[in-house]
Amino acid sequence: MDRHEMLDRMRTGRGFIAALDQSGGSTPGALRRYGVPESAWSDEAGMFDLVHAMRTRIITSPVFTSDRILATILFEQTMDREIDGLGSAEYLRARKGIVPFLKVDRGLAEEAHGVKLMKPMPDLDSLLERALAAGVFGTKMRSLVLHADASGIEEVVAQQVDTARRIIAAGLTPIVEPEVDIHSPDKTEAEDILQVTLLHHLDGLAEGEDVVLKLTLPEVDGGHRPLLDHPRVLRVAALSGGYTREEAVARLARNPGVIASFSRALTEGLTVDLDDAGFDAALDASIDAIAQASAT
Repeated sequence: MDRHEMLDRMRTGRGFIAALDQSGGSTPGALRRYGVPESAWSDEAGMFDLVHAMRTRIITSPVFTSDRILATILFEQTMDREIDGLGSAEYLRARKGIVPFLKVDRGLAEEAHGVKLMKPMPDLDSLLERALAAGVFGTKMRSLVLHADASGIEEVVAQQVDTARRIIAAGLTPIVEPEVDIHSPDKTEAEDILQVTLLHHLDGLAEGEDVVLKLTLPEVDGGHRPLLDHPRVLRVAALSGGYTREEAVARLARNPGVIASFSRALTEGLTVDLDDAGFDAALDASIDAIAQASAT
């Protein structure tokens, strides 16, 4: 797939976005859920070897295919490694027909004004150059909204959109992810403020400055419709946000037009001790449930 084909696939293709981008902070938890204890590695390199083996097993599974998987978000360490003799992004494009994205944020800053902004990304430009060279189509970056604080939400969206412009200028397509914490005591109000703020900033983007939005599943069914209809939005995807797969899929199905971009919900039930047949069956069931809900 060339960039034009990937853009067309992201705009109109069926399926969902598989989020396989756990970073250093979240990798131990992902491995524990996979059945690999922290005693199994002695340093960070060993930990990333193990998580790359887990991701490789998922991506190379015969059930991980482009008829249900639209795109996959990779962690930097995954992009830099190979799958079956090819760079990970190239493997997804050439062997699977799946659009590769790269997580580019460096984690979250401390809470202020009810939000957690992204930490500074001093090496963003060089990372974007490496991503382009590796055949990556786009990027993903996450912020976190904890409370319905309008000033904090404005800071989150302004930071996301300003960074998105840099990413677009570098030739990549950004996934903008201002997550609202599912445990927020004022989640509905925070989502309302976030939507108004996003629409305002999206209106400021020029033609061709298109983004993918990755948002928390809303409390009000169909609540993301105004964002789905915005001309600068390629797709709206939903994160599972800590919901179980059953709950996340049920909520997603009640939001027509929104597709999944699940991480923990996608890998729920996958363990290292499953044989290949059992692993593929469990992954197939997960992919099928998420794909069906994404098709509403």
